[in-house]
Amino acid sequence: MADNESDRTSTLDDVLTILADQGFQGMAKAFEILINEAMRLERSHFLQAKPHERTETRRGYANGFKSKRVTSRVGDLDLRVPQVRDVEDGAESFYPKALERGVRSERALKLAVAEMYVQGVSTRKVAEITEQLCGRQISSSQVSRATAALDTELEAWRARPLERVPYLLLDARYEKVRHGGSVVSCAVLIACGVLPGGKRSVLGVSVSLSEAEVHWRNFLESLQQRGLHGVEMVTSDDHAGLRAALAARLPGVPWQRCQFHLQQNATGYVPKLALRAAVARDIRSVFDAPGRQEAEDRLRDVVKRWRPEAPALADWMEQSLPEGLTVLSRPVAHRRRLRTVNLVERLNKELYRRTRVATLFPNEASLLRLASAVLIEISEEWETGRDYLNFEAE
Repeated sequence: MADNESDRTSTLDDVLTILADQGFQGMAKAFEILINEAMRLERSHFLQAKPHERTETRRGYANGFKSKRVTSRVGDLDLRVPQVRDVEDGAESFYPKALERGVRSERALKLAVAEMYVQGVSTRKVAEITEQLCGRQISSSQVSRATAALDTELEAWRARPLERVPYLLLDARYEKVRHGGSVVSCAVLIACGVLPGGKRSVLGVSVSLSEAEVHWRNFLESLQQRGLHGVEMVTSDDHAGLRAALAARLPGVPWQRCQFHLQQNATGYVPKLALRAAVARDIRSVFDAPGRQEAEDRLRDVVKRWRPEAPALADWMEQSLPEGLTVLSRPVAHRRRLRTVNLVERLNKELYRRTRVATLFPNEASLLRLASAVLIEISEEWETGRDYLNFEAE
């Protein structure tokens, strides 16, 4: 283990010798040695102890290495990924930063391959493009294998185990797909969650021919089979199929109807265009109430105010607006981000940005592939980024 100055000097000497003897032909081997050494040093830093060192700050123990072959611009690298064991409770898991960056780059390349396939680019053309991206020649058969490997990776992500998810957010978008000799609109069902530590996560995605109850119910059932539990509130738009599925799969879990969509729905009941701004202000005053009781008091006043001039609007408010008040039972610090499905809507915008070029998918599988590839990238950024909610503020 090169954890002292003399060992690091020896490692550098080995690299310089390879480069002196082999020139550019030895670049792959030189990078291989340097990356392996960097990962070993990073493990010691993570454990806060060198191998066999006795120290009170030690957080765990080295546990050998795992082989991994990585394709890079200078050639194939045979890496030895350091492993750890007995890491203290509460500590983050260890994975070398160099490989995290490599994994993201590799997945971005696979996503590019998936998008090109969806858009009807030939395997030969894909091979030419990936050669430009990778700096090395890639055969058509390798491109085909890369796509198959991508599908395996994405399926593993869609089937990964889940944990307790206090807040669940659900939404769907539609894409055009060829099905049975005709073009149909396919629903992309998306589930996002806020995890107990406050991070966001894309929990799952599914493609179905509609948002009928059976499709939502099967989707929710698949999430539960993967370990989803402990849901304290669900936020979604109003849809009969989704609501029926929630009643079947998550009975008793409070449901928050998206306040943004409620405001939009209200415009259909406003009899005059000039009244829309006033109606919107009244609805917002109800949603912005500091507590449930005050919100209900404001709602009664608003309904009473509008009943003479717009009775249909008043009836709709009385029936529908209480469905947007569930969030008022949650901590004040959580309400703004849980009262709408804006979190999922932003995902839908990113999906649209990536799918609008294709305009028409050849089948449901190709749509699921591209949606999954986009969502896995976003989910990983969420899970390694800043906290979305502060649960200590409850």
